[in-house]
Amino acid sequence: MTIKEMEKESPLQNALRQLERACDILQVEGDVLNILREPRKITLASIPVRMDNGETKVFQGYRVQHNNARGPYKGGIRFHPKVDLDEVKALAFWMSVKTGVLDVPYGGAKGGVTVDTKELSRGELERLSRGFVRQFYPVIGPDQDIPAPDVYTNPQVMAWMSDEYSSLAGKKEPAAFTGKPVEVGGSIDRDTSTPQGGVYVLEEVIKHRFKGKKKPYTVAIHGIGNVGGGVAEMLHYTNNDFKVVALSDSQTAIYNAEGFDIPFLMAQKHENGTIKGFDCGKEISHEDLLALDVDILIPAALENTIMAENAGDIKAKLILELANGPITPEAERILLDKDTLIIPDILANAGGVTVSYFEWCQNKSGYYWDSEEVQEKLSKKMKAAYQNVLELSKTYKTDLRTAAYILAVSKIVKAQESLGT
Repeated sequence: MTIKEMEKESPLQNALRQLERACDILQVEGDVLNILREPRKITLASIPVRMDNGETKVFQGYRVQHNNARGPYKGGIRFHPKVDLDEVKALAFWMSVKTGVLDVPYGGAKGGVTVDTKELSRGELERLSRGFVRQFYPVIGPDQDIPAPDVYTNPQVMAWMSDEYSSLAGKKEPAAFTGKPVEVGGSIDRDTSTPQGGVYVLEEVIKHRFKGKKKPYTVAIHGIGNVGGGVAEMLHYTNNDFKVVALSDSQTAIYNAEGFDIPFLMAQKHENGTIKGFDCGKEISHEDLLALDVDILIPAALENTIMAENAGDIKAKLILELANGPITPEAERILLDKDTLIIPDILANAGGVTVSYFEWCQNKSGYYWDSEEVQEKLSKKMKAAYQNVLELSKTYKTDLRTAAYILAVSKIVKAQESLGT
């Protein structure tokens, strides 16, 4: 198989290749590997929605529950026109791995609807959200499977879903969904938890990677949506430890060796939908941004951003994956041969599921934490997970992604063995 053919493999195929490598290192028996390859349950449903013009459209919905040996299933719901079963299966598997790496007592799941939300009115979006819950109500719940926001879903969607679930249950069930607005049982800082978790890991990594190097560390961020924009703002306020010199959105990429006024740029992004057209840096291509000679590159946009054909151009010494799957396996081999340190997505962007767990705990107990307590617990979890992955990478003499898989798979296998499954 050629490199081009390998890079056309689906996210699910890539995920299974990582699983098999970890199982091989751990010498996991074939029967256990076969169990981990397949989700425990797949539920498909047609979701009829009354549109504003009076007609009824039917949308395809999915919920894939990969593994629950370590606790209830957990994973987001994405609304996107390209959602399909293979993608949802891969994402559910990755959630099992991610919760294992962070040592939160969940399994992995994922849901989705094939829909372009840009074509829906607010009322249509609400009816779709509530319709999803009605169709999948039997397989979700606070002790069974706890959904959360994902691509093109948000706290408002979770509020509608939570309310619909409570109506069907005949009682308030705030722990059935996470990522809700604070006003209806959401956790403080849940909306910024993914970039914040990434920053906590980054701070831990640079203690070792950049020992003795003069600050500020230069940073290029590919993709400034909610996560990439959030991390840009957080790095901007770290006492000049970091200098963001390049940013991109779907319309443009810009570079300024002196750095940017990040709060101003993000305000423009929120107001105008893009950072294009503001005279604050040199406009460059997305490929040029990826190839900049910076200390840290943060891919925070789409999967397969870095492939074999452009991996050789990457000059950053450290890559923090805040997007899911931004580097193909073939590109990763090229980067590792150049001694590039890659902090994998299943660790770097796991702050979201970690604070979702905190939200679930708060909903269960009825006792809610302030920001200081949330941040203290998040920092502790993220830094401990990094140290655990780092130690395993030294033990097995492997890269951090493989070490993270080894950590998660070993936890899942031990749980399954304890349960006799």
